Amino acid sequence: MTGDNAGVPLAEQLRPTSLAEVVGHKSLLADGQLLQQIIAGNQLVSLILWGPPGSGKTTLARLVANQAAADFIEISAVTSGLPEVKNIIKRAEANQRLRMPTVLFVDEIHRFNKAQQDAFLPHVESGLLTLIGATTENPSFEVITPLLSRSRVLVLEALTKADILAILQRAIKRLKVSKQLDKQGLDYLAELAAGDARVALGNLELALNMAGGSKLTIELVKNAAQRKLPGYDKNGDQHYQQISAFIKSLRASDADASLYYLARILGGGEDPKFVARRMVVFASEDVGLAASAALNLAVSTFLAVERLGMPECQYNLYHCALVLAKTAKSRSVTSAMNKAQAAAEQFAEEPVPLHLRNATSQLDKDRGYGKNYQWKDGFKHPAGNLPEALKDLKIFED
Repeated sequence: MTGDNAGVPLAEQLRPTSLAEVVGHKSLLADGQLLQQIIAGNQLVSLILWGPPGSGKTTLARLVANQAAADFIEISAVTSGLPEVKNIIKRAEANQRLRMPTVLFVDEIHRFNKAQQDAFLPHVESGLLTLIGATTENPSFEVITPLLSRSRVLVLEALTKADILAILQRAIKRLKVSKQLDKQGLDYLAELAAGDARVALGNLELALNMAGGSKLTIELVKNAAQRKLPGYDKNGDQHYQQISAFIKSLRASDADASLYYLARILGGGEDPKFVARRMVVFASEDVGLAASAALNLAVSTFLAVERLGMPECQYNLYHCALVLAKTAKSRSVTSAMNKAQAAAEQFAEEPVPLHLRNATSQLDKDRGYGKNYQWKDGFKHPAGNLPEALKDLKIFED
């Protein structure tokens, strides 16, 4: 690139500066949807943007800040620590005196430890700064609960191939290189990006530089990217399809298919902790009371994966997968949980029966708290244990 943009990566040059330029994420940005309302209404709300690389997390954070005329401070959790956070707080206090809002964008927020995340809490709660965190990891596991409770979690899906093609077409129009296009090469660039706009634009830029004005063919793109078309995309359709196939193979007690999909998933570079977490869920959701010890094995597998890492932890993952596939299955826990949650939602205001309440004063006793209750094993009160409105409720079927 030349002129004022010399040395600036193409992905940065093409970063959207308005909602109209954003590609994808219709479920968040369509009229009336949450993020569209936040940006259009100049509302500063602390957010956790969870999505794959190159899906537009940084861009959306900047749009939120720009629309609200806020001071946008961008840091990476990989390179920043508590001293820098303290300096940011001072800057936010200065902005507050000038009546200027402050938006702190933390890329890869999941890499901050608990103490670093705790440092934000009082300032987010007081409104001194608005925090926007970006993460490729499930925030439920990686972001502390108090911070999650003060933020809205927005899930960004990987960009589709059509989205990537639209972004590449925009780049080609800007660079005025349409005559160099080979449709097959452009299509391959979109496939190769696997939903990551930054990868797509980086590969395009490198391929154009290598082409030097000649036709941009699929062979030239392959040479520029120096990587094969991935058979597994950790963040796109392949990710969800293969994980789904793995779980359904376990459910079907098909050991061969379970191990095949596990091999593809791990070979594609999936985080082994993600696989282990899914097996912990499966042990209760699908095996349940048929083999309660399976939960112990699944949890032990997760701990082993955390402590060993790849490649050694593969033994533990394959071990656990084989056991889960071959053992008996029962959905009784899942069924009981769903019934209990439905009842709790429908009868959320039912008072606890008096005889089940602890009598901590004479007044409580006079009101009937703990009446006729006996402290002995297996005691069943004549009035039962459920509120009157639910006395005939049956949740768990033996």
